[in-house]
Formats: sequence, structure tokens, C-alpha cells
Amino acid sequence: MTADAVVEQGARRIAAAFADYNAEFREITRRASARFEARDWHGNQQDAVERIELYDRWVDRTVAEMRRLLGERALDRALWRAIRDRYADDVAGLIDAAFDRTFFSSVSRRLWGTVGVAADIEFVADDLDPLAGAGKRPETRLHFNRGSFEMLVEELLQGARLHCRWVDFEQSVRHVVQSVYAHLDDSGLGRQVRTIELLRPVFFQSTRAYLVGRLETDRGQTPLVLALQHLENGLAIDAVMLDENDISVVFGFTRSYFHVDLERVVEAVVFLRRLLPRKPLSEIFTVLGRAKQGKTERYRELVRHLGNSNDFFAHAPGERGLVMVCFTLPSLDLVFKLIRDRFPPVKNVLRQDVLDKYKFVFRHDRAGRLVDAQEFKRVRLPRARFSPELLAELADETAETVHVDGDDLIFDHMYVERRMVPLNLFLREADRDAADRAVLDYGQAIRDLACSNIFAGDLLLKNFGVTRHGRVIFYDYDELCQVTDCRFREVPVADNEEDEMRGEAWFYVADNDVFPETFINFLAFDDAQRELFMRAHGDVLTADYWRRVAARIKAGEVLEVLPYRPRRLGLSLLS
Repeated sequence: MTADAVVEQGARRIAAAFADYNAEFREITRRASARFEARDWHGNQQDAVERIELYDRWVDRTVAEMRRLLGERALDRALWRAIRDRYADDVAGLIDAAFDRTFFSSVSRRLWGTVGVAADIEFVADDLDPLAGAGKRPETRLHFNRGSFEMLVEELLQGARLHCRWVDFEQSVRHVVQSVYAHLDDSGLGRQVRTIELLRPVFFQSTRAYLVGRLETDRGQTPLVLALQHLENGLAIDAVMLDENDISVVFGFTRSYFHVDLERVVEAVVFLRRLLPRKPLSEIFTVLGRAKQGKTERYRELVRHLGNSNDFFAHAPGERGLVMVCFTLPSLDLVFKLIRDRFPPVKNVLRQDVLDKYKFVFRHDRAGRLVDAQEFKRVRLPRARFSPELLAELADETAETVHVDGDDLIFDHMYVERRMVPLNLFLREADRDAADRAVLDYGQAIRDLACSNIFAGDLLLKNFGVTRHGRVIFYDYDELCQVTDCRFREVPVADNEEDEMRGEAWFYVADNDVFPETFINFLAFDDAQRELFMRAHGDVLTADYWRRVAARIKAGEVLEVLPYRPRRLGLSLLS
């Protein structure tokens, strides 16, 4: 082929690969409706994993195809520049064109092993602005109040077009109406509802379907999210949410990604951002299942912030980790985590074990209790923005993966996640009421993780963080494992005083043996907090509790962990 033909073929094949990826992504996403209608929760979980793995599979396939097409010229920089420019022309004007450009950059970076940014052979921050093509209205349904709010709600629920019969449609309508009026009375927005505008596609997550939109009265607007549950005997309204904080938790960075089939993702993101103005754009893309675009936007947020700030990267608040070096930029709500070159003997794990745990969490149902950590490779950051103390530890503890390159540091590998207040620090600094709520939610976090088949392994308070909503989240994954892989045991009774006084266990302990009654010995609660925890969550310190959870999971039961009240998983479900 001529040079022009090679350029045209290269650009066309990458564009076609993204189109095929996107079509397969949407095909998997569309299954969610049928899964919900059939109450096929296990199938839904399988779809979630399949969709998460899809992007890397298509990037690898496309890299291999480009190597075959270009042969010895696969790393010809001038050729790649020409392919990039042709590709930019080909995708200009497409729906969500930033997604196409991000895919090209993924292919280029993986083929070239790019460090930092290579502006000549990939797309840079300005090229990847996901909102650049926004402007058209999102896919919404606008419902007008024609004199009866009850009729408006009836119309709204019927418009969901789910092939499920309602348990009691009239009762569901009354529940929505009463919940909305109660909120409007409390918020001072008045009861004169004018319209409800809903995003047309239904949002599916785990065992629930959501209708997402906003409600307008003659005094203002409020977000509106309706959670729908499909019971064995039919459909019912499970929750009516009109508070930004409650809805932010549903769209949070600790939840599994939504399955929602959007023709134009960008317009939906703009709509959601109006409902959740404090939520970073990167997290909205991510929770919609567009994890790669969310990751790209997070990097753009970091680059922009570095250009508009002058503080220094420093150690993240909290106790020093034995496996990870954790640092933060005080003015940015992120934490950067690096795996240390060496672990102390007390940590019986290898670097690959840690990598595998993070991959496992990425694919698992995080149940609102595991932070979504994004993996970055070959990141370049200015060395002058790092504190001397942090530079010294990086040189001593991460020299195998962090390198000096002129005025920059090159990070071969890192995880980036939202910053939270470590639970042990929170309990020291919070007032009594806030601290008590955190103690109770810590116990609930352990339960929620158990229901998603996760045993945190290391339950020390320093391994949990507190979000701005007061929710307790687990973020230290090096000892995390599945509940069904553990053997939960009671501590045997000693036969004699000599055995009882030994510093080490006098009985055999296998690698997967866990003794829940010993957990309380490692929790740095004061006396009042310990009593509160024991009163509310004392059963999690028994082996029987964990064996019952494991038995239910092994039997195929899906234990729900919901992101909202009043049906959030409580003590009664596992009692």
C-alpha cells in the first residue's frame, strides 16, 4: 500500500474497532432490562464483569491488528502522527467523539509504552474534553402537571416501560406523592409541582432499577430519583429520593457501575451534573460504566489543578502503611497509592498479590463499601511539587517503580482514589454524636462487605475512611479475601494454664482460619464506643454469624446491600 493508504487504513481500523467495542458495550448494557424483569441477579453480575473487561480486550485486539497492518513501521513516529491526524478528521462531529479519541490514545499508549504524554501520537487534555460536543438536550421525558399531581406520577411510572406487573400500582403512586409532598413541605419549595423531567433510559444497578430526573415547582427545582424493586409478586417503589446527598450516595464512587443504555452519554452527564453539582465529572462518567473516560477525565482534573495551585504533594493523613506509600495534594480531594518495593515480614504477601486484589475489587460488587481505585501507569509529575520528606521516602521505598527524569518523576504504576478521613483519626477529632454514628456505620460496613462475599481481613480502624456523607468505607485491600474462602472458627478452650499463657496459638491455625471473637482486641475504641459497637454489632464477633453468611452465599442467595434508606441492609436480614 502507499503511505496514504496505510494512514487511511490505520485510522479507519482503529475507528472501526472503537465502534465495535461501543456496540458490544451497549449490547451488554441493554441486557440489564431483561435481567431485571426476570429477576436474574446472577446473570446481572456476570454481565457487569463482562462489560468491565471489555475495554482492555478491545484495546489489546486493536494493538495486535495495528502491528499486523504496519509491520516494521509499527513504531514509526511520523506514520503514527499521520494516522492520528487522519483519525481526528474521521471522528470529528461524531456523538461522544472524546470517547473515540480516548480509545485511540489507549491503543497508542499501549503500543508505544508511552511515559507521561506523547502529544504528537496521541490526544492530549484539550483534545479529550468530554463536554466539547455537548449542547443538545439529553434523552428525557417531560411530564406536565395538568391539574393532578397523582395523574402526573401515574403517567411517569407507566412510562418506564418495564415488562413487570405492579404489586399495587395505586399504592406505589400514593407512596411517591406522599414522599414528594413531605420533602417539598420541609424544603419550602411548595406543593405546586409544574413538571418532572426524567432521563428516558432506566438506570439498572445490582437488583434495583432507577428513574432519574428532576422536579420543578413554582419556587424552584429538586433532583428526583425513584428506586424500583422487582419482588417475586411484582414491581414496587422501594425509595423516593429528593435530597442531593442521598442521590450522591447512589451515584457514589463506592458503588457498582450503572447499566443504562445512553445514545448520547455527554448530554446525560451534563444533566446529572446539574443534579449533583459537587460530584466530579470523572466520577459521573465512571459510575455510568464509562470507566476509561472517567479515568481520562480524572487525569485532566489533576493536570488542570496542578496548573492552578502551588501546594506540595505530601504524605496522606493517617498511619504509615506497610504495603503502600500514600500521598496527596492537600488542595485536591485525591489520594495516590504506590506499592512499596519491600514489605516487612509481618505482611505475608507479594507485589503480585496486591495487584490481584485490586483487580478483584475492580470487577467485584463494591456494595457501597469499597473505594473505586483507578490504576494509572507511566505517569509523569513535576518533581518540584513534592515535599522533601515524601521525595525521601519515594527514593527509599519505591525506587523500583518511581524514577527521576530531569525535572519530573515517572511513576510506573499507581492507584488514584478519592480521599477520605481515616476512621481512627475521625474518631479522635469528631464530636461524640458523629463519632458514635461512625462506630455504628463501621459495623454496618463489615456486614455490607460480608453480604457481597468480602472479608476485609484487616479490620483495623486505620484501614477504613469516612466520606463527606459520614459513610465508612474500606480502602486497604492487601489482606482482603472472600467470605466463602475462609474457615471461621471459635478459639479453642485451653486444656491447661500453660497453654492459656502462651504468646502464640497453642493450636493449629491454617492460612484461611479466622477467629472473629478476637476482632475486638484490635479495635481502638474507647469504652463507650466499644459498648456501642458490641450492642449493635456484637454478632459479627461470632464465628456462627460468618458461617451463616457464607452458607447463604454458597447456596446462591443474593444478599442485597442498598445505597438508600429505609431498605438499606440492616441487622434483621442476617439475624
